[in-house]
Amino acid sequence: MVRTRGRLVIAMISPLDRVLARVVKDGELEVAGVSGSPRRFGRPRVGRGPVRVHFHTTSAEWAVARSPALGAGEAWMAGTMTIDGDDVLDLLDLVGHNLRWDRDNATRVALWRHSRIAASIDQWNWARRSRRNVAHHYDLGDQLYALFLDAEWQYSCAYFADRDNDLERAQLDKLAHIAAKLALSPGQRVLDIGCGWGGLALYLHRVADVDVLGVTLSEDQLRVARARAAAAGVADRVRFELIDYRDVVGQFDRVVSVGMLEHVGLPHYRTYFEKVAQLLDVDGVALIHTIGRVDGPGATDPWTTRYIFPGGYAPALSQLIPAIERAYLWPTDIETLRLHYAYTLEEWYDRVLQRRDEIVRLYDERFFRMWQFYLAGAICAFRHDGHVNYQIQLTRRRDALPLTRDYMMHAEDRYRRLGTADARHVAAADTGRR
Repeated sequence: MVRTRGRLVIAMISPLDRVLARVVKDGELEVAGVSGSPRRFGRPRVGRGPVRVHFHTTSAEWAVARSPALGAGEAWMAGTMTIDGDDVLDLLDLVGHNLRWDRDNATRVALWRHSRIAASIDQWNWARRSRRNVAHHYDLGDQLYALFLDAEWQYSCAYFADRDNDLERAQLDKLAHIAAKLALSPGQRVLDIGCGWGGLALYLHRVADVDVLGVTLSEDQLRVARARAAAAGVADRVRFELIDYRDVVGQFDRVVSVGMLEHVGLPHYRTYFEKVAQLLDVDGVALIHTIGRVDGPGATDPWTTRYIFPGGYAPALSQLIPAIERAYLWPTDIETLRLHYAYTLEEWYDRVLQRRDEIVRLYDERFFRMWQFYLAGAICAFRHDGHVNYQIQLTRRRDALPLTRDYMMHAEDRYRRLGTADARHVAAADTGRR
């Protein structure tokens, strides 16, 4: 309400302005629509300039007001919302900073409440649907992933033992970190559930002389993984199959799964962990590496569900532990990796921006903007939201592992040295990648 020449005039405030006024307090946001003067929100933030957003259609503004994550993502992809500097991370980081989890934030809770029901339905990942969901993201073509992944083709959280390490070093350190927790011995049989392009399986064989079966639902990943094993001359000991984890048979000394539990879905956690227990030898060890959330049960945002990871969900520990208990598995070690994935995603994001022209040629401008929005949103989830990575070590027997964690540290040091020595060999043997 404003006073003009003695008269009271009711000023209409748009739904988007109401949302932004609630959200943006620390930092400056300037919004320009198809008509009228720019609107400003927030206050200056030390070391940060204002973020300037332009809406080119009224419908884009309304869409963001109705469903902020979905509306902003679709408007960015369509080009009906643009940002000075053409970097959507600036906007998402400003919003994420203001909605960060580790403070009392009623606005954050209200904005996400609407997506919980739809998200719970989306998590029913039966076998046929699981294969379709995996193909949606992982069968986009090897050329895309080759543009921003490291030499080991690791599409999961790296491990920054030193923040100054580059992505190649951090991904090798992640592999050593996982291998150490598996307490490997030569000749053991290892199952890799959700093996990706085979990097972990090949690494475990290389540094620990174990036999590995990797399973995936992605035909593109299977083809690349098999080619890599053949090129390394180890296809007889590192095998890959196109099979659902629920259909794997046999007994394994070790089971490892990196970045796959996010695709299982809440209704299937008991099935998943009971299958892990069934596949493990009585003295076996499993290591599950997954994105998780420290803020309790939640929901995958609707834009990510629609465009990036249908059926995907990052679980809270409170949702995993009951399933682990019912499978009669011992959680012998649980580690929370904070910020490591934010740093990993920042590396991927920079590489994707550097290869923009190539990605546009492979797909189109809309796809590039979608991928940029996905990585930028993921960075902010790990910078500001309750997202972390969990590494959960499991056994069937309480005495299957040493009483202290010293064995992990000794093995990790050894694997790091071996990994560094083999890095050049891996890159040379990885034919046809770039």
